[in-house]
Amino acid sequence: MDRVRIDKWLWAARFFKTRSLAERTCELGRIESNGVRAKPAREVRIGDLLHIKNDSGDFQVEVLALSEIRGPAAVAQTLYRETEASRELRLKLAEERKAMPHFEASREGKPSKRDRREIGRLRGRV
Repeated sequence: MDRVRIDKWLWAARFFKTRSLAERTCELGRIESNGVRAKPAREVRIGDLLHIKNDSGDFQVEVLALSEIRGPAAVAQTLYRETEASRELRLKLAEERKAMPHFEASREGKPSKRDRREIGRLRGRV
């Protein structure tokens, strides 16, 4: 096997939970292969440089092996090598997210009596 569809490879390498998600991401233009926007049927070869944008972050990886079969995570990690620049950027962004303050989720429905009093104080009413 010297070529595999990019959507199958992304699914086998566990970047996406389903192959249809990998296909949809390719169609939206969030996957680049060697600097060119990749369609789902584009073939991946060993040595290709992929730029992948998904919910987990942005990855820049080099393809080390090909697979059409989704296996254990340990095997999936042997299919690619993430570049140092990509790894450093993801770790930096993760630290920034941790440092950001977390806000309490807004409540549903009417404000309580206590909330109404606080709103009045904020608006300058006593």
